[in-house]
Order: sequence, then C-alpha cells, then structure tokens
Amino acid sequence: MAEPAAATARGRATRERILTAAADLVADRGFHAVGVNDIGAAAGVTGAALYRHFATKTAVLVALFDRAVAQLDDGAREIRAAGGPSRAVLRRLVAAHVAFALRDRATLVVYSREVHNLPAADQRHLRRAQRRYVESWRAVLGEVEPALDPAVALTRVEAVFGLLNSAPVLARALEDTAVAAELRSMAEAALLAPSYGEAGSRSDVSNSES
Repeated sequence: MAEPAAATARGRATRERILTAAADLVADRGFHAVGVNDIGAAAGVTGAALYRHFATKTAVLVALFDRAVAQLDDGAREIRAAGGPSRAVLRRLVAAHVAFALRDRATLVVYSREVHNLPAADQRHLRRAQRRYVESWRAVLGEVEPALDPAVALTRVEAVFGLLNSAPVLARALEDTAVAAELRSMAEAALLAPSYGEAGSRSDVSNSES
C-alpha cells in the first residue's frame, strides 16, 4: 500500500515513474528476475525510497494492474457519460482501448505473463474491476444491437479484448497509426458481425464447405 508521500504531487510523480519502470523491466526480464533495487534505479530512486510507496515488489505489480484497469474503466465511464449515438459511443470505446494497448504495451505484456503471481485476494479484486469495464462495453453493444443475446454480446466483447490486447506481440510491420486503424476496423467488425444464427445453421455451413 502506498504511503502518505504518494498524496503529494511529487509523490504521485515518483509513484508513476516507479510503475512505468517496473512495467518496462518486468516485460523485458520477467517478474522474478527484477529486483526492487532494479526498479528503483530505473525510476531514479533508491530501493529504500521505493518502499515509501510500495510495501513489496508484488504490491508494485498490483498497483500496475490497478492503474491499467482504472485508466480503461475511467475512460469508458467518461465516454459513456459524454453521450451520443450508441454506435459512435462504441467506436470511441474501441478507439480508447486501442490507444491504450499501443501506448502501454509493456503493461499488457506483464499482465499476460505475471497476473498469476498476484495473491488470490488481489486477483479477485482485479477481476471485479475488469468486470465493470467489460460490462460497460457489453451494455453499449446491447444498445447498438438490442436483439443480440447478452451472452453473445459478452463473448464478443471478451474476444475483442483478446484481439486488442495482442498489440504488444504484433510484428512491427506497420506504423502505429496504421496498426491502430486496422485494430479499430477489426474490432468493430467483430463486435457487429452477423450472429451465428443469422449466418446460418451448422448444417448449412457444413454443406457450403463440402
């Protein structure tokens, strides 16, 4: 848990540097290969100073994931609060997540590799926060496609998150602006694709492929 130092502007800035440094180092080396002193040195503080903000190295990891989910969730709330046609709101949700995925690649890499290192209580807390974010998307998709089964909507949202969160491992064959455009296009197509029932039954699909 952060100490009172994080309540000051300087403390908050130091805390952010620590989290950014931790994301970069852990993405590169792995959680167990990075020490507190490594993180402190990269953030421009001593290991002892780092403990004024985080009780343990695991607490840094928890805070890193909390920061990421909070940024996404807060952004989704702002987008929904701004209002507008549901289709436009959905596009803005997609664009915001794409921007995050390209801006904070290191955090996504660390999450995919290291989330299992969190204590069980922290994993439960993170899942609750993630569910709020997922529900924001599912609700908007339901407004765009009222006839879509909620379970199908949930599946589409989670699948699209998998697509967008793959940004860190994509080959750097395109500039980020082009990658962003491709990801937005694919995500919107997946979210708004005809449902399986609309596309045809299993037997229809099988016959067409034979």
